[in-house]
Amino acid sequence: MSSTDDLTMTDGTDRNAPDVQVFRVYIEATAQQVWDAITSKEFSTKYGYGGEVFYDLVAGGEYRSDTTAEMKQMGMGDVAVTGQVLEADPPHRLVQTWIAAWHSEETTLTWELVEYGGPLTGLTLTHDCTGAQNTARDIEGTGNAEQGGGGWPWVLAGLKTYLETGRQMVGSGS
Repeated sequence: MSSTDDLTMTDGTDRNAPDVQVFRVYIEATAQQVWDAITSKEFSTKYGYGGEVFYDLVAGGEYRSDTTAEMKQMGMGDVAVTGQVLEADPPHRLVQTWIAAWHSEETTLTWELVEYGGPLTGLTLTHDCTGAQNTARDIEGTGNAEQGGGGWPWVLAGLKTYLETGRQMVGSGS
């Protein structure tokens, strides 16, 4: 019996999502522009779920993503996700822990950016959810995006749309 067999999953099913999930997108922007969009509150409100992010970009530094007014109306507190920076090499690599307030499962995110010129940046996001099946299901992007179930594919699509067009993807951001 694996450690996830006795967990009650919040989506009401008994299926398992992959423990380690890798997402890749190419964005017509410099690596610095992509880095800034990931790590600054000025950009974080323009894509994804729209909360302001706060990073102390040193090993051991804190990470926080705040909730939006809409999230608070749904009953969430002030903070959606917390974590700690494990490694920061701007604008190439960021490794951090990631703990969603609604699951309290510690996972690890690795953001890797490779600039190809032109400008064109390849962004690879690896989310290690080993032992955190509720989080793994949330982030894989198989839920209803209109109800917050778009996961990382939806967040990355919003990031790409915003950086390439200057406009927010429908339903993205705050």
